[in-house]
Amino acid sequence: MSKFLVADDHPLFREALRQVIKGFFNDVEIVDVSTLDDAIEIAKTDFDLDLILLDLRMPGSEGFSGLVNIRNAAPTVPVVIVSASEDPESIRKSLTCGAFGFIPKSSSTATVAEAISTVLSGGTYVPLELERHEMVEGPRPTQDHEFTEKFALMTPAELGVLQRLTEGKANKIIAHALDIKESTVKAHISSILRKLGVHSRTQAVLAAQKLDNFEKI
Repeated sequence: MSKFLVADDHPLFREALRQVIKGFFNDVEIVDVSTLDDAIEIAKTDFDLDLILLDLRMPGSEGFSGLVNIRNAAPTVPVVIVSASEDPESIRKSLTCGAFGFIPKSSSTATVAEAISTVLSGGTYVPLELERHEMVEGPRPTQDHEFTEKFALMTPAELGVLQRLTEGKANKIIAHALDIKESTVKAHISSILRKLGVHSRTQAVLAAQKLDNFEKI
């Protein structure tokens, strides 16, 4: 059974999100809280959490401090922001601060389910708002040497997973090759995406392929 923490100060939205989750996912236990302090306390003490869904603008949270505090409290649990904001810069900053996904509250139930599934599978969910913005504005330029510095932050285990991602291997095959659990592979992939500052496996592979000496890192 999976276990989700839902943190939002609006009871109607917490209930709506609970109904969406129950409608798309089987065997899920949902813990919901209305304050940031309660969310942080549960994140610190509940080691069975599989996912945290966090409202970006909860009382007691300034800017992105709530997200950062949750990430520090439970660094191995993926956090997905659920927010009324659809501003591309807020989405980008949330991902930079460690969120594994961003769900606008205006999203359809199917989109919410897709986002959660993507994150649980080890990916990062980027809403269409950000994709459209970057198609118009263009992606932010990133130099090869910047990626080299980011690769240097990875552990040997993460580099091993990334190497196999560049070979097109699926999570189950990577787990078998490295003699680790598939859940561990997903955790490594999430960390790789965060460290590289990218939003998908494909982007991570493209970043690795930019480096001629990737296999030597």
